[in-house]
Amino acid sequence: MAGIDKNSMGHTSGQLIFQNLQEAHDWLDAIIESSYDGIFITDGDAVTVRINSAYELISGLKAEEVIGRSMHELVRDGAISRSGTLLALEKRRPVTMEQSFKTGRHALIASTPVFDAASNVVMVVTNVRDMTELRDLQEKYRRTEELSQKYYTEIEFARKQVLASADLVAVDPKMLEILTMVHRVSVLDTTVLLQGETGVGKEKVAKYIYKNSARRDGRFLTVNCGAIPPNLIESELFGYERGAFTGANKDGKMGLFLVADQGTIFLDEIGELPLDMQVKLLRVLQERQITPLGGTKAIPIDVRVIAATNRDLQQMIQDKTFREDLFYRLNVVPITIPPLRERKNDIIPFINTFLNELNEKYGLKKEFTHGALQAMVEYDWPGNVRELRNVVERMVIMSQGDQIYPEDLPFRPCRMPAVFTPDLSAPIDLKALVEEFEYQYLSRAYESYGNVRSAAASLGMDPSTFVRKRKRYEGRETLQK
Repeated sequence: MAGIDKNSMGHTSGQLIFQNLQEAHDWLDAIIESSYDGIFITDGDAVTVRINSAYELISGLKAEEVIGRSMHELVRDGAISRSGTLLALEKRRPVTMEQSFKTGRHALIASTPVFDAASNVVMVVTNVRDMTELRDLQEKYRRTEELSQKYYTEIEFARKQVLASADLVAVDPKMLEILTMVHRVSVLDTTVLLQGETGVGKEKVAKYIYKNSARRDGRFLTVNCGAIPPNLIESELFGYERGAFTGANKDGKMGLFLVADQGTIFLDEIGELPLDMQVKLLRVLQERQITPLGGTKAIPIDVRVIAATNRDLQQMIQDKTFREDLFYRLNVVPITIPPLRERKNDIIPFINTFLNELNEKYGLKKEFTHGALQAMVEYDWPGNVRELRNVVERMVIMSQGDQIYPEDLPFRPCRMPAVFTPDLSAPIDLKALVEEFEYQYLSRAYESYGNVRSAAASLGMDPSTFVRKRKRYEGRETLQK
């Protein structure tokens, strides 16, 4: 505020008294220029009388372009897209609107009419708040929301599609992602390799792929490569001609690949296939034809192959027990199904699904208590979904009454190693021994569960008591850590 002398002002009744009109004008000009918001002032006839530098920055208009010009003219010439000033003059009240400028900036404008004693509008003061950054953030947020909704819709669609047409349960986000991929690959006539631990549901996923493929009107055959004796695998897969070997059917036998023609064959436990059969399978996949055992004529086939394994095929390649070329032929679209311990959110939905099915089957009304459900969620399920179903069925059949409790389960929530055995030949401080014994169980329970509530429950102890005892013992230097 150059040229303004603070000492030139006096104070009377709390009001500023200026020495002259020029001094008051300088102060008013300084206030207007210091505003972060743009300010646009017209007289009562909508003629521009003042703008500040903030308005110039926001609008891209210079003072010499607008001062002295009517707002009607500025709107007509396109210098301003729409006018809050004109609307305020028309309605004789404050108005608020959005406005865009040639600079690409967006602003919220508030135009306020100023009246004289005779209620005539003598000026309109417009405040221009730059909303560009906020609008950009809102747009980014909107796009993010749309993208999130798109992904959610895709996943939800896939989930509903999968769950509606197959005996599958999926709530956990990790499994929903897998099912989205499964849904996409189903309609593509390509080879799929399903990987995952025993019991995770690889065959159910394979059946879903089949049911949603263009081959759903053809056959779906499951072949457990590990269950067929090595000397019979070739004849089972490719068939044999009459008289191919001693004991052969006199009419020969059609192989499973030929039976599955125009359909899908599911080669489960592909890692158990002997090396010599791996060579022959590779040839079938490459040439799309088979030659029955004892035959000389190749037979064309049109079969989609879905393979599955719980083995680490890449490690088997290193160990020279699985052919690398066959691996790459099978590994066109690899899908790894996570174990149940990595998708804990699916455990209770699986339990409820199995429980409802079994209650209906046996005409029962069994249900798991909260403690039993908690114990089942915390259990690692090394046998995955298959083990979970077997446990649920066993509990439904074997438990007494309609309520199934933690103690009814075939596993214990906390398996403790044996504690130390004291030397009874020496004098014993029985109290210290009991405390040491209790401390070891408290520590091992906490290590097993990772949280106080579950650890205390496994010992039949109140959580507050568990915390109090553990804290007291850990503060004792005589006790082992």
